[in-house]
Formats: sequence, structure tokens, C-alpha cells
Amino acid sequence: MTGEAGYGLSPSGQVATLNQFSFSLDIVMCGIVGAIAERNVTPILLEGLRRLEYRGYDSAGIVTLDSRDGQLHRVRTVGKVQALAERLRQEPVRGPLGLAHTRWATHGEPCERNAHPHVSNDSVAVVHNGIIENYQELKAELIAVGYRFESDTDTEVIAHLIDQQMRATGDLLAAVQQTVARLTGAYSLGVICRQEPERLIAARAGSPLVLGIGIGEHFIASDVFALAPVTQTFVFLEEGDLVEVQRERFAIYDRGGQVVERPLAYSGQMGAAAGKSGYRHFMLKEIFEQPAVVAETLEGRVHQGRLLEDSFGPEANAVFDQTQGVHIVACGTSYHAGLVARYWLENLGVPCTVEVASEYRYRRGVTPPGTLFVSISQSGETADTLAALRAAKERGYLSTLAICNVAESSLVRESALILLTRAGREIGVASTKAFTTQLVALRLLTLALGRRHGLSESDEVALARDLERLPKALEEALMLDGAIERLAEHFAEKNHALFLGRGPQYPIAMEGALKLKEISYIHAEAYPAGELKHGPLALVDGDMPVVCVLPKDGLLEKVLSNLQEVRARGGVLFLFADREVDTHLSGVDTHVLSLGAVPESIAPIVFTVPLQLLAYHVAILKGTDVDQPRNLAKSVTVE
Repeated sequence: MTGEAGYGLSPSGQVATLNQFSFSLDIVMCGIVGAIAERNVTPILLEGLRRLEYRGYDSAGIVTLDSRDGQLHRVRTVGKVQALAERLRQEPVRGPLGLAHTRWATHGEPCERNAHPHVSNDSVAVVHNGIIENYQELKAELIAVGYRFESDTDTEVIAHLIDQQMRATGDLLAAVQQTVARLTGAYSLGVICRQEPERLIAARAGSPLVLGIGIGEHFIASDVFALAPVTQTFVFLEEGDLVEVQRERFAIYDRGGQVVERPLAYSGQMGAAAGKSGYRHFMLKEIFEQPAVVAETLEGRVHQGRLLEDSFGPEANAVFDQTQGVHIVACGTSYHAGLVARYWLENLGVPCTVEVASEYRYRRGVTPPGTLFVSISQSGETADTLAALRAAKERGYLSTLAICNVAESSLVRESALILLTRAGREIGVASTKAFTTQLVALRLLTLALGRRHGLSESDEVALARDLERLPKALEEALMLDGAIERLAEHFAEKNHALFLGRGPQYPIAMEGALKLKEISYIHAEAYPAGELKHGPLALVDGDMPVVCVLPKDGLLEKVLSNLQEVRARGGVLFLFADREVDTHLSGVDTHVLSLGAVPESIAPIVFTVPLQLLAYHVAILKGTDVDQPRNLAKSVTVE
């Protein structure tokens, strides 16, 4: 797309709104901000970093091209953006062209020499999100022709490659195009060059990037919120896009080097995303954010049907090679996520045990050789889970892996391997989007370990493709909101409810029961459907709603038989079913909602959504405090 500052309409001549785009409004693991203007861009870059930081990062940096001397000036610090701001007060940099970055380490320890931006020969400066899988090969090639490396990162390879191509072509756009053609993996890039002070180049493949449109100035960022103070008009770059940005114009090129058009998106209410954005409660807003945050959690980790294993960290490959089993420890909703993962892992031949953290702490356990200890927490500060991790370090585990939503948390800092979810800040006490992103992270772990336990390449591609379809499947599930709101009326006057599931859907039933009891204060229990005759069936009558999730899987016929037992006792059924499921259970005592055709590998994640909506709408009818239910806190930091 080509465009003038302030306009550059879509082909139809219309300006789109942000809600027309499936672009996540939550931050990625690292943050990128770039600007070209007539004014000094340092304050813009610094404020953009602050807006990308709320989950915390291990380092931050800024580079500007100063028009007074024509030189690149770079400042980097370890720690949060505030540390960078304090350094800039002592060592100010300025200029009309610049880049800034906050980093969460994947390659190389958190230290100043590994912080972005990376510079080659005082000429080319680069910021980068993502993982370059073939960087070792490229690094060896560059060392052989005389380039020296100052960092342990994969990003420095990009800076030197662009510098090498600049020397050959004398053109920054061509140099970046030729460089990205050689990169394998996922990336979003911002590039500036001392020899070309009027241009900023950006590119993306497998990691999001947005172009901000101003009047006589333009911006890039990994998240629209970074640019909210300076523009309300955006272009969302698509997979493989490269954009040449100048003060008065920009041009977008596709992977083949052809100029392409991308529509503009406009928002006058970017600040609303920090609030409820028009939703009645934070919980409902967070339920509806799930397609976006799941897509965010997958960005840079699954690309073109392949798992990018380096997203677990540089040491993960060696650890996974030695992993013979997994022990998962968590609390509450996170524990339910671990229970789902047990089915996934053991289905691929990986032994897995799952335990409540508060029980693990006080039990003398046995640690089989080659066991990976996995802790799951939304906040990373849950006292029991932290204590379990610390105890595990004394019990002979192969290594420790944290799955968490808060980068600066204690759990993350104290674990050897890390896989951060990208749910963004979750305000509602009853977890929704944090849970689904935990399941996505655990699905990625399953693929990584499955590679070592007989998972074929074709099967891995099929499972990865299912994950790539997950955001769309979640959007379709959310379309049931109105029907579920009407369904909730059947629960408003009830005191008890029973949730059923089998296989990996049993923990989803547990999570559905937990949500209902958390925010509506209705007593709810979950059982494997096959356990009905072992006790719970005694509770079933017309006043006990029975909720069941019915995906199309190998246990379907058995579940249908179990549900006939409920009907025979006068129970009323509420079924969330796959479109292809013939329940044979239609009637006045049975309510069925179809979620569409859902791949079995992602069904537990998709079937979570209607249970969340059911709990929410029942709580509304009950008149409870949805976002802050009684007696509960968001993060349990005491035993």
C-alpha cells in the first residue's frame, strides 16, 4: 500500500475500524516502537515502551539518528523502562528518527550487551521480536567474512546481514529485503541506517507489527496501544509484509517484493481498552478477548504448521531431549489446565502426573529419572505453587518449566525454562483468558515433547494447523452468547448443579463447575460421566441441572449412554455439543447448543468458552459481584 500522511484509504475508499481486524490488542513478549518525524522522537519512543511494559521485561533500549551530527546514538539498560528513562536523563539522545525496544530474553542472558537495539558498524540499527532459527549458520558465515559479535542474541545476526547487504547495494530497502529472504523463523523488525536518515524499514513474518499514520510523521509498533498518544489511524501489516516508512509517505511490499495495499483502521477510543471497552464487566470483556489473546500466545511459536521450539528458551531443546516424564503442579484453574495436559501428553506416550501445589508441598514424593517439573500460575506469585517449585529443586528433577502470564513474577525468575502466556492483564477474579492461554501453552509443550516420543512430522503439522484455527473456533463459540444468556434463566433459582465430561473434557467440566460456584455462589460439582452410578446419580432430580460437554471423540457413545441415566431419573440436561454429534436426546428435558465442528485436539479449549458464558450470565441473574466475588482474591500470595 502507498499512502500520504493522514490519508491512504483502503481500495474501497473506506476507513475501517479496529474491530474489523483480528489483531490482538495485548502485548507480545518483546515490545517494538519506531518513529520518523520532524520533531524529536525520543519522548514518543519512551512513552511507547512504557505502554508495552505492564508485564515487565528484562532490558530496554533506544537508538536515534541525530540530525545534528548524522550519527546513531544508543542507550540500553537492564531492567524496566524506568531504568532506561533515568539513564536517558543522564545521557540524553535525540533525533527525528529512532527505534526502541523492551526485551524478554530468549537468546542470551538478560544483560546490557544483549539488550536491543543492536547495531552493526555504527551504521545499521535493528530491533527484533521473534526467533531466528538459522541464526547459528548465518553467524558462522558472518564471522568468516570478518564481522564481530558483541552479544549472544539471534538479532545481532540480522543487523550484520543488513550492513553486509547495504555495502553491496547501497540501498536500505533492498538490503532488508535480501536479508529477510534468508531468515528462517518468526520475526518483526524495525531498521534504521545512518546513511539513509529519511527512511525507516519494518517487516513481519509470524510476529505482529502495526504501522501508525500521522501528519508529517509515521510510526511502527508491536502493539497499537504503544502509539495511542500520537495517532488513531493504523495499518496492520500482514504476514510477509515489508514497509518503507518516510515522514510524508509509506509503501508496503509483499513477500514477493510487489507493492500492495492494506486497509486503514481507525479508533478514537484506544484508551478504552484499559477499561471495560463497553462491556458490562471485566470478566465479559476478558471472555471476548480470548480469540485475540490465543492468537497472541501462538504468534512466533507456531508458524506455517510448525512449532518453533526455541520459544521455550535456548536450553529447552537439550532438556526436552532428556525428558522422560512430566510432573505438573498448580492451584485452582491452573490445576485444571494441568489435568487437561495430562491427557494430551499421555496420548503421545509421555508419562504425566498432576498435583495440587498445596498437597505437593507436604508430601514425600518419588521423582523418576528424567522428569520435567512444570509449574502453572496466572500471577506467578501463588504462594503454594512457588513453595512447590522451591521444594522441587531439592528433589532431583531434570529441570523446571514455568507457564505463567507475568514476566517479572517470582515463578518465572526462579524457573529454568519459561513459556509465557500472552493473556494480558486479567482483572476479573474468575480466570477466563488466562486459562485458555495456559491450555495453548500446554498444547505447545505437548507438541515439543511429542516430537521425542513418536509424533510424526505429518501429525505435528496437522496438530499445529488445528492450533492456528483455534482463534476462529473461539470466535464461533462466542456467537452462542445470546443463546447461553437465555439458557441461564434455567439456573437462576437453582441451588446445585452437576457438570459432566469424559477424557480431557472432564477437567473442562471441573473448570465449568468452578466458574459457576465462584461467581454465582451456586454449589456445583464435576464428575467423569462414567462415575454417575458410583454416587452422583443419587443427587439427580428435576431441581439439579446437569451440564455436559459433548465433542465428537472416541468417548461420545459412552457419554450418551451416561446421559440416558440422567434422563431416566428426571434430570434436565444442558448439552454443549459438536455440530456433528447426534445426541438422540431431544426433548423438553434436554437443551442442546451446537458449537460447530471442532477438531478433537483443540476441543477442550473451545468447549471452555460456553461454560464461562453460562457462569457469567447466571451470576448476572443472581445479582452477584461478577468481577470481585466474595471471599476470593486474584492472586493467592499466602498459604
